[in-house]
Amino acid sequence: MKQLKINKNYLLLKNWWETLDLTNYEKSFFNRQIISFNQQLFRLKEKKIRIGIYGKSGVGKSSVLNSLLNKDIFKTDIINGSTREIQAKEWTIKDQTLKSIELLDSPGFDFCDIKFPDKIYSHINHSDLILFVVAGDINRNEVSEISSFIKDGKKIIVILNKIDLFKKNELKEIIDNIQFKLPKNLNIPIIINHENNLKNYIAKIINQHGEILLTLNSLQLADKLFLQIKGQRLKRRQKLAQSTIGKFSTIKASAVALNPFIFFDVAGSFALDTALISELGKIYGLNLKGESTRKIFKNISINNLFLGFTQVGVNTSFNLIRKVILLTAPFTNGFSLLPYGPIAIIQAAIAVHSTKILGKLAAKELFIRSKVSLIEPSIMIKNITFNEPEIYKHINIYLLNRNMNNNFVSFLP
Repeated sequence: MKQLKINKNYLLLKNWWETLDLTNYEKSFFNRQIISFNQQLFRLKEKKIRIGIYGKSGVGKSSVLNSLLNKDIFKTDIINGSTREIQAKEWTIKDQTLKSIELLDSPGFDFCDIKFPDKIYSHINHSDLILFVVAGDINRNEVSEISSFIKDGKKIIVILNKIDLFKKNELKEIIDNIQFKLPKNLNIPIIINHENNLKNYIAKIINQHGEILLTLNSLQLADKLFLQIKGQRLKRRQKLAQSTIGKFSTIKASAVALNPFIFFDVAGSFALDTALISELGKIYGLNLKGESTRKIFKNISINNLFLGFTQVGVNTSFNLIRKVILLTAPFTNGFSLLPYGPIAIIQAAIAVHSTKILGKLAAKELFIRSKVSLIEPSIMIKNITFNEPEIYKHINIYLLNRNMNNNFVSFLP
């Protein structure tokens, strides 16, 4: 059953990726993120889980990995900072349900002589499981790093290393202090690296939850890439929408100011508004028919009384005044035409303002409608059944932060 689920999730994610339809510009702009995602998609297909190790310099990250492997593979030294770049090694454990495990060693996050520390963090953050190694009570910087991983929905295990430096009663006090500084709503394990204690615990976690951790991380990477692509597309659409609204505002202002006939003025305004909504629909990827655009305009006008009143009431009133001015001009030797210009200018200004309001409301409506047609990886995440409450808590934090930081309202015109 587990194999079937992981295969199903791989096919769903593969199908999502193939239907995303990126432009050449997007492929170039998001090249690094696309490579990372495709590497993760390949690992999901091959059932290859990645475990990253992270922590300060000198806490013994490399020695922890060596103890898991029972070999001195990763370089260690008395001097802090012997690891200068990401290193990887395969690890095999008995009775594992996944095909392979990749262990990642990383430099200390506080080591000064590291090139591109953000890339180091990002590489570890792409891991399916993170081992955060400490060598005593944790400080503010370590708490901050752990919090960053938690916000990204990562499953973390804190490894207490170099326990020979402490007495038994000191060790208990250190563990209590670490637990106090970690989030209270998450039961983050604190495992002592002693003999086979750590190896047995990691093996148990992988056998029980390896598939779900691998699947979740794949979906999260897909979702992050999706949000980046969506944000970039909406920025471009925002500029196009603003330009289109400005163009229609100018056309309508000119038509309203110059046209003395009420019927043609109102009818022309409705026609222009319908055309504007249609153009905005194309910008937001919706091919709207005439009936759909009229329905949107009607809904917007009904829901926004100011817009409806402006479009019909004000224009009609000013047109009546202008018509009276034109009719009385022969009897006043043309003096009644003096207010004609200012009225036309006011009416044009109102036309511009109302068109901008309509454009913004229509863009918001179209944006909401366009979201319905998209298959977002976050929906796949929500549809996963979690048997492990702690994993659900971690992913729920990710979804909450995602929704809070990515509503994209700022990208509307």
